[in-house]
Amino acid sequence: MRDPRWLPWARWIVLGFLAVFTLTPLYVMATSAIKPLRDVQGDFQWFPSTVTLSPFFDMWRTVPLARYFANSLVVASVAAVASVTVAIFAAYAISRFRFPGRRVFSVVVLSTQMFPGILFLLPLFLIFVTLGNTIGIELFASRTGLIITYLTFSLPFSIWMLVGYFDSIPVALDEAAQVDGNGPIGALIRVVIPAAMPGIVAVTVYAFMTAWGEVLFASVLTDDATRTLAVGLQGYATQNDVYWNQVMAASLVVSVPVVAGFLLLQRFLVQGLTAGAVK
Repeated sequence: MRDPRWLPWARWIVLGFLAVFTLTPLYVMATSAIKPLRDVQGDFQWFPSTVTLSPFFDMWRTVPLARYFANSLVVASVAAVASVTVAIFAAYAISRFRFPGRRVFSVVVLSTQMFPGILFLLPLFLIFVTLGNTIGIELFASRTGLIITYLTFSLPFSIWMLVGYFDSIPVALDEAAQVDGNGPIGALIRVVIPAAMPGIVAVTVYAFMTAWGEVLFASVLTDDATRTLAVGLQGYATQNDVYWNQVMAASLVVSVPVVAGFLLLQRFLVQGLTAGAVK
């Protein structure tokens, strides 16, 4: 049966609408970043009458953006790597071994995704403050505390996703590796991880993005020294003015690591998402 003649035109119209809907905010952001502040605060113009790159230089002096950038990079990277590292071993155990409480553990891990993050904010705050006052472990207003916080919601999702990827890998590969003299850990490292690499990369990118753009926990559990980019962008709004052109310039800079990561790992992400969809 042939498609109706109007169907290709309808597809192009829908795709064009979606492209305009997606690219218009990016265009406004990019053009606002190269305008003087008076032009951004005035009547909106689609094409800037004056082009300047000063917002890209001034944004580093208005707020300590470099420090915020370093905090976000360290916290997001460590949280993503730690989350995926622990999730690999946990998911491998759930996928390959049968032990008492396996099903209960899997249900508990999955059920943590049902609760909004704000429910964990006050308990984590109290735990961090109590640990600092009683035994001297300073987790509040520290990078370590923020990394632990992000693990509480990225680790369960990582485990759940990797269990599905490991289940799609034939157990015969593990058995073949063990015949060659490898134990369970050797089979995991030499066979399972390389076969599941697209899924591992996809989960790592998700964990990194979740920590990179998180605002709620970072706004409460950090101070001026440990503040991240998502919270630090609020510093461009003062009591007297809002530096909108610098906000837009900083937003573009903040987006660079995520966009670059997607472009570099696109092949792995497509394979990982396809494998997850097939599962």
